[in-house]
Amino acid sequence: MAQNHGPLVYEGKAKRIYGMNEPGEVMVEFKNDATAFNAKKKSEIDGKGRLNCLLSAYFFELLESEGIQTHYRGLISDNWMVAQHVEVIPIEVVLRNIATGSLCRETPVKQGTKLKPPLLDLYFKDDALGDPLLTESRLELLDLMSSDRRAELEKLARRVNDVLSHFMQKLDLLLVDLKLELGTNQEGQLLVADEISPDTCRIWDLRIDDPRDRILDKDRFRQDLGGVAESYEEVLKRVQEVSSRPRHYN
Repeated sequence: MAQNHGPLVYEGKAKRIYGMNEPGEVMVEFKNDATAFNAKKKSEIDGKGRLNCLLSAYFFELLESEGIQTHYRGLISDNWMVAQHVEVIPIEVVLRNIATGSLCRETPVKQGTKLKPPLLDLYFKDDALGDPLLTESRLELLDLMSSDRRAELEKLARRVNDVLSHFMQKLDLLLVDLKLELGTNQEGQLLVADEISPDTCRIWDLRIDDPRDRILDKDRFRQDLGGVAESYEEVLKRVQEVSSRPRHYN
């Protein structure tokens, strides 16, 4: 469904962002493109944009109900939403509840180890540099944020992780880890931005024991397991069973 939008402001691997007549707001189109390993692996998955858009809307509204501010304004259609324009902080914020993926490749921590408290990792958002891990010293060196903003960022990210983890647990889903992008709006408020979906979260099905079959996230694409859209659809189905339809943007 085509939308009446302004000029293209930005195109990323999974979304296109367009300007709007309303100042301070943008229109976001979720694409069907699937990428992994910094876009070295690419494909197109029918329906993926719709699934990620709807799930993001549900999760943003869940966070809002818990007093967490996001850039989300409302849906236009199943794969278009309106959001506040934000200055995205060039940092990927990763919260890990269960050890898997790069953590197990890069450290002696064993696959499946429960991390208490959840491990917070920060990465410099730059594909050309391979999104390197940031230490506190590197944060200071690059002057990416103040110490107060760094503390605010961590507090917000851990709150998001807590809310989403508890919600998914009720759906027999395990939030293994999640990647967040944060930004500031015109008033300088720190907001949850980008998207929250199986593209940005690892989600395991607690009703299934098999370590491959339980995967309901982008790892199905990374590992060539197949059934990507079907797995995302299963997450959406469970969320819809306990949630009201996301609001429409007016």
